[in-house]
Amino acid sequence: MLVMLGTVGWAVVSNPRMSWDVVGHYLFHPAILDGLVLTCWLTVVTTFLGLVIGIVLAIMRLSSNRFISGMSGVYVWIFRGTPLLVQLIILYNLASLFPTLSISIPFGPTLLSANTNTLITPYVAAILGLCLHEAAYMAEIVRGGLLSFDKGQRHAADALGMTGWQKFMHVVLPQVMPSIIPPIGNQLIGMLKMTSLVSVIALSDLLYSVQLIYSRNYQTIPLLLVACFWYLVATTVLSGAQRLVERRFGKGIAVR
Repeated sequence: MLVMLGTVGWAVVSNPRMSWDVVGHYLFHPAILDGLVLTCWLTVVTTFLGLVIGIVLAIMRLSSNRFISGMSGVYVWIFRGTPLLVQLIILYNLASLFPTLSISIPFGPTLLSANTNTLITPYVAAILGLCLHEAAYMAEIVRGGLLSFDKGQRHAADALGMTGWQKFMHVVLPQVMPSIIPPIGNQLIGMLKMTSLVSVIALSDLLYSVQLIYSRNYQTIPLLLVACFWYLVATTVLSGAQRLVERRFGKGIAVR
C-alpha cells in the first residue's frame, strides 16, 4: 500500500503539467487570501448560529407539548432530508416566489416591506442556508447529549430550588458538554468544507475566488491545488483546536 501511494505521489509531484510554479504564484494571492478569510468567517458564524438554533430545537424536541415537539421534528426532517446545495439555490432564488418580503399586522396595515433581491443577497443567502442546515444536525447532537443526562441530578437541582435556566447552565450543560463537543467539532470541520457550496451562488469564498482565476488563465488543476492546500491548513488547525478543547473538558470532568 505504501509503495503504491508513493508511486502515485511521485507521479503527481514529478508531472510537468502540474505547473507548480503557478501553484506557488497564487498561493498567497490577495484574491485567494480574501476568499480564505470569507470561508473562515462563514464557518465560524454559521456554526455558532446553527448551534444556538440547534439548542432551541433540541429543547423543543424534548418538550412534553406534542405541537412544539412536532414542529422541531418537522424542521429537522426537512433540513436533514434535503441537500444543502438545493437549499442554498432556493434561498438565492426566493425572489421568484416572493418578489417582496413584508411584515404586516394580520388583516391590518403593512409595517415593513422590501424588495427580496435587495434583502437576500448572496451573502445573506449563504448565511441563512448554512446555519439553518447546520441547526438540524446540531439539534440532534444536543438532543442526544441531553438524553444522556442523569435525571437524578435534575431532581437534586429542583430540590435546591434552582430555576430552569440555572439548572441548564450550571448542572445540565457542564455534564453534557464532554459528550457533545466531539460531534460539534466534527460539524465545524465539515462546515468549513461545506462553505465551498456557496460558490454556486457567486459568493467570493475560497473556491469561487479560485474559479474566477482559472476561468481567465485556464490553469484549473494548479488553482484547485491552491484551494486544497488552504482547506487542509484550515482543517488541520481546527482539528488541533478540537483536540485541545476535548482534553480540557475531559480533565474538568475527571477532576469533578
